Parts: sequence; structure tokens; C-alpha cells
Amino acid sequence: MASPKKNRKENKSAFFNRELSWLAFNRRVLEQAEDDRYPLLERLRFLSFVSSNLDEFFEIRVSGLIQQVESGITTAGIDGLGPKEQLRRVQSVAGSLVKEQYACWGEQIVPGLREKGIFFKTRKELTRREHQWLRTYFDEQIQPVLTPLAIDPAHPFPQFANKSLYILLWLNDPDTPEIERMLAFIPVPRILPRVVRVPGTRRAPECYVFLSDVLKMFAPTLFPGYEIISLHAFRVTRNSDLYIDEEEVENLLQSIEEELYNLRKGAAVRLEIEDSVEEALLDELLGAIRLSKQFVFRIQGPLNLMRMMSVYDLIDRPDLKFPSFYAHLPTALRGPGSIYDTIKGGDLLLHHPYDSFEPVVDFVRQAAIDPQVLAIKITLYRTSSDSAIVQALMDAAKNDKQVTVLIELKARFDEANNINWAKQLDESGVHVVYGFVGLKTHCKCALVVRREGGQLVRYAHLGTGNYHPKTARLYTDMSLFTCKPEMTEDVAEVFNTLTGYAKSPSFRKVLVAPYTLHKKMNEFIAREARNAKQGKSARIMVKCNSLIDRETIESLYAASRAGVQIDLIIRGICGLVPGVKGMSENIRVRSILGRYLEHSRIYYFENSVAGEPMVWIGSADWMARNFYRRVEVVFPVEDAALRDQIVLEILPPYLKDTRAAKVLRPNGSYRALTPPKGEAPFSVQDHFTELAKVRSQTAEAAILEEAAGVAVARPAF
Repeated sequence: MASPKKNRKENKSAFFNRELSWLAFNRRVLEQAEDDRYPLLERLRFLSFVSSNLDEFFEIRVSGLIQQVESGITTAGIDGLGPKEQLRRVQSVAGSLVKEQYACWGEQIVPGLREKGIFFKTRKELTRREHQWLRTYFDEQIQPVLTPLAIDPAHPFPQFANKSLYILLWLNDPDTPEIERMLAFIPVPRILPRVVRVPGTRRAPECYVFLSDVLKMFAPTLFPGYEIISLHAFRVTRNSDLYIDEEEVENLLQSIEEELYNLRKGAAVRLEIEDSVEEALLDELLGAIRLSKQFVFRIQGPLNLMRMMSVYDLIDRPDLKFPSFYAHLPTALRGPGSIYDTIKGGDLLLHHPYDSFEPVVDFVRQAAIDPQVLAIKITLYRTSSDSAIVQALMDAAKNDKQVTVLIELKARFDEANNINWAKQLDESGVHVVYGFVGLKTHCKCALVVRREGGQLVRYAHLGTGNYHPKTARLYTDMSLFTCKPEMTEDVAEVFNTLTGYAKSPSFRKVLVAPYTLHKKMNEFIAREARNAKQGKSARIMVKCNSLIDRETIESLYAASRAGVQIDLIIRGICGLVPGVKGMSENIRVRSILGRYLEHSRIYYFENSVAGEPMVWIGSADWMARNFYRRVEVVFPVEDAALRDQIVLEILPPYLKDTRAAKVLRPNGSYRALTPPKGEAPFSVQDHFTELAKVRSQTAEAAILEEAAGVAVARPAF
């Protein structure tokens, strides 16, 4: 297995820092919340994404930096920054980002919602009727599940759970003035909604109150006889990285379950607390959780804005949300026949969410009941809690199909969900495996084996996104269906490699990490460089989530110096510095954020051995973890019509976007694009949405005309 080259000297300005690049990405998410061109409730959702992203960043990335600093590690990254300096810069940038986030909430979102008749009220703003309603709600729905905790020699500090809400109280006993003030806590159960909707009347509209405010209003009832000096909401973020020595454990599922339990006790890496907290009280809390003051975030507003996701669903205001969109179902898949008959007619390419994800579900669902299907194999990295695909797999096992599911137990923050699915699948008779020791299985593959006449025929689905019907409506991804033997044999080999032993598996068509992907991608880049040096046309276009692999970045720099024109559409982290004379002057990098999360990975190289363009799509970003520590599958689009669809219809609009695209500059900042004079801003996501609508209307019209007896040519898409 290959490993990244190390200890190579390089000008540190040739690379951006990974952590700071990620924070720049999250700032771009915040800019979506600040953008008044978006519907107001959608801006609220973007604001919640900022909080969710920061949670994960501190749980994994910042906790890792803290561990390096505490261990005395001084090794610098590819950008030249050591852990200590990275941590200092991260804290500074994250602090300003949080301030901007809460300024957006208090100065833009709340006033904007108020103008639209949606009121978030503080304790001081409540009317007498609203206060009384909340008192009843507290007595009936909240107080019975609360457990106040006093702190004294018999009651030590509790173990604060990761990202859970708590109320910190400073109490005074009027009967014993000589005794110092006492501490107490109110743990807030996760089951309680963090935003309470107070019903309106004919004269007064409904309003919304944060649960933390409700608790502070009625906390005195939990401590009768005591005077409450102050109350402050807070939450602790802990190190949430799993520590599993897969070489040593006997049962991976059981070990991960135990480790998930232990994560609640991980080292504290961040404290978010209301800004009004007294210094003495803060110092005592920090001492209890063993956290430095540099990791404290004083909040002026409600803690954990991620909880605002529930408000989006709570408020029925379509005028403040994106218009409803119904995905297009290609004409070729609308007929009464099976999806396998359609695939037999030629490869199918879907562009989600503009094209429906239902054919992917049908691919498994039809296999579960098709008497000709003998076996189903699939990889599951993330899926929904009510997954129709998982249900179909369990049904297939009950129908005596041979069903093999490779489920990734280490999918970050989906570990518990995947453990649950693994148990249910196993109980249904599905053969469940967990992949390779030391590698995450991140590829998106499904294989169906069907008996047709006297032969066995394989059908494959390969994709860039998870088998997750819910996120398939929110993420942009691509799907390829094929029954071409050379491709399906490779997919079968991938599954055999995952479930058995294979030191050097052989693949004819697909590229698989950690075996061939990194080497081949760099070979393709080098080929473009050779063509450019020979005066031939040379071009590279890449669309993926992250680019941080040093060797690949160096290959791109070499191609740029050779004259290759390179366009990179990188949504998140980018370690490459574009536009530097003599190094990357032919490289352009843009990031696109919008209604949908850009998640598809597409790789275009103008030259192949045969001299024709190559288009690859798959599950891998250009990061060391994807090249070396994950099982990834990247596959070619060989059908000329489908390849043209990507090269001519999908990639060019991404390079035209002037609505959501931001261009990365050599100094690490991102600049918004302006449309040419006299032209309206162009949105690539709006473009594909409108195109899907037109295709749906055309397909439906053709079906109606055909039903009426009019001979028409039915479009494939």
C-alpha cells in the first residue's frame, strides 16, 4: 500500500492551512445566512449549519490540535505551521466567526422574522398571558423530568455530557448568611424541545421562547427557600474522536458501542456560556471541567443555534422558504418494465437532486422481490433512520436472496445509527460485514446478480453520494447504472476484496483507494502536463469537496507551470494556492454554496491514452485520508452521450456561476463574482432546477400525447 511522501522541503506559502481553510469555508456558510437574497427561514437554516459545523470542528479537529500541543508535538504541517500556532490562529478566527454568527442572529434574523410576524421573545418581552401559559407548560411538561443538582461535599461536580444544555446557578441561603454562596446545576434532558411555541390568540400572535429562558424563569421552584443570585446557560464540547485499536479488538461492533459510551467523558475542548457569567463562577466551572480560559466562548444569545433547525420545521411559512421542487424522473425509467430491462438498454446517468433518487431505491427494492435475483451486495456509509433501502434489503433476505451489506461502523457521528442498522440487518438474515481493519469503507456501490435464461448477469449502481434518500434531496450527487461486464466484474471484485482477503486486487476499469486511485490521478495530471509541453491542448476540471493532499497539489502546480488550464470547483477545504506567477498562475479555484450541498465528485482530463477526454466520477475527495485511509471507488463514464452530458451540460454551468460562486485568491480570502455588465447573476443550481422542470414537463407532455395516439419521439432524459 502506498504512503504519502514525507519530509519534503517546500515553500510554506505554497499551501494553505487545512484548519484555517475549513474555517474559511464555514464563514462562507455564514455569509449565506447573512445574504438577504435568500428566504428568511432558509437563512436561519444556514445559521444553524454554522453551529453544527463548528461543533464537529471542535470535537475532532481542535481536540486533535490540543492533544498534539499537550503531547509536545511540534511537527509542522504542509503550510509550515506547528500545532501550537495553528491552535492560536484557530481560536482567534473561530472567536470572530462566533461573534459574527450571533450578530447575524440578533441584528438580522430576529428583526427580519419580527417584520414577518414571527416573534422570538425574551423573558422581559413576555405578556402576562404568555408568562402564565409558560408557567403551566413548565409545571406539566418540564418540571417532572428535571433533576436539580446541588454541589457540596456530598454532591461533587457532575460529569457534564458532551454538547448537552445545563443551567448553572449561584444560590444563597438567607438563613445562614455566614455560609458562602452555593453552586447548583439543572441538567436539561435532550428530549425536551429547545424552542417552545406559545400559542397566540385572536388579538396576539403566537411567539417562540427558548427553553433555557423558561428554565431560568421558573428555576426558583426547584430550590425553595433559597435566593438565586444568578443563572447562566452553558454547554461543554468534548473530544469525540473514537479510539479503537482494530488490530486488537475481537468484536468491532461491541468495541465501538463501548467507545461511544466513553465519549461522554472525553476531555473538554470548548465551553459555551452566556456572556453575563461572573468571573469567579466561570473560574470555578473551568476548574471542574479542567479547561483553559482560552477555550471559553461567551455567548450573547441562545446557546447552540443548531437547534434552530427545529424552528424551520415548526413554522409553516412557505413564503419564507425555498419554493418546493420535485425531482425529474427520466423518461427511460417511467415505463412499466423493471429497472434492469432499462439498464440493459444502455448505461444510465442521474444528476441528483435534479433527477429523482427513486430509481436508486427501486434498484434495491425491485431486486428484493424479483424471483430472478439471486444476490444483492451494497455498501452503507450513512443512511436515514427510516431507510427504504435498508427495509428492502431485509425483505430480500426474508425472500431467500443472498444479501451482503458492508456497513461502516466508523462513519463519524453516525456510529450509533449504523450499529442499530447492523443489528437489525443481522437479525433479518442479512450477512453483515464491517470492512477492512484500519480503513473506512466510503465507496458507494451496489451489485445485483440476476439469472437470465441460463446465464448470471450482474447489474451495478455506482455513485458519489450515500444511500440516504433524505440527503439525496439536499445534496448534489451523481449515479451511474450499468450492466457492462467489465464494470460489473470490477464492482464484484471490490466486494470480494471488502469481504475476504486480497493483498493486491486487480481492477480493469475502476480506480480503488488505497490501491490505485492516488497513483492514477497523478498520472492523469502528469499526462496533461506532457501534452501542454508538446504544444497540444491540455485541460483539467475537478469538482470535489476538499483538496488537501500535498503530492496531488504539487502535481497540479507542475501542470500549471507546463501551461495546463486547470479549473477546480472545491466546496470546502483547499490547500492549493491559486494564481501565483510561476507556480499556479493557470489554476482557478472556486467554491459554490447554495440551496443544495455540492457533494458530487467529477474529474475531467482532456487527454487519455486513446487521445479522447476522460471523465471520472466517484466517492473520493483529493485528501490523504481518501487516498490512503479509506476504500473509495472512482469510475469512468465511457458512454459518449453520458460523457458529453457531463462535459457539455454539467461542468460548464459551474464555471459560469456568478450568484453563489466565490473565487479563492492567493491570500486565502474568497471573492464574490459579479456578472458581466448588463447580465443578471447566473445560479448553477437554479439553472439545473429549471432544466429539470422543463425535462419533466416535456416527458409528461410526451406521455400524454402518446396516450392520445400521437406518435412522438420520447426523450431519454
